[in-house]
Amino acid sequence: MNSTLIIILVVAGLLALYAIKLFNDLVARRNQIKNAFAQLEVQLKRRYDLIPNLVTTAKGYMAHERETLEAVIAARNSAVAGLQAAQAQPGNAQNMAQLGQADSALSSAMGRLNVTVEAYPDLKASQNMQQLSEELSSTENKVSFSRQAYNDAVMTYNTLKQSFPAALFAPLFGHGADASPLTFADSAAIQEAPKVSF
Repeated sequence: MNSTLIIILVVAGLLALYAIKLFNDLVARRNQIKNAFAQLEVQLKRRYDLIPNLVTTAKGYMAHERETLEAVIAARNSAVAGLQAAQAQPGNAQNMAQLGQADSALSSAMGRLNVTVEAYPDLKASQNMQQLSEELSSTENKVSFSRQAYNDAVMTYNTLKQSFPAALFAPLFGHGADASPLTFADSAAIQEAPKVSF
């Protein structure tokens, strides 16, 4: 009798230790997602803050391209709104999809602006425009790295939650829904950061 009771207590103790470790691992991975998103958020905000300066600089040279400039600002504002929604719940599938679609629309609008700027050699030669373009290109690279770090954190968290036996306990600890990576609306068409060269 005593040996059976000891075995039951040892198994219960090991199970409790596993549950504690799993709980702590899930919390740590969820916090890594929040941290990675915070780093991505910093880079996206920097990107979104540079765009109005770029448009303001271009306005002086591109008087007949008002529609293109307004499309860039509208796409930027939509991306800012998408970022604000994602800030509320990093990893939420709907919010991350909204941010991804808005960011894709912004990249598309910036691409149209790049094509338009080619027709204005004085604008391309402007010192202010060159400096803003360089800052935006650097920021695009940082956004790419931050997005990858965020997606890696999401994958690590989801893999832990979906593994056996963690999959049995994760919902009990409040980790039911998978975190969602940041993807683009047309991820097959976007393989790298947008090229910004004015």
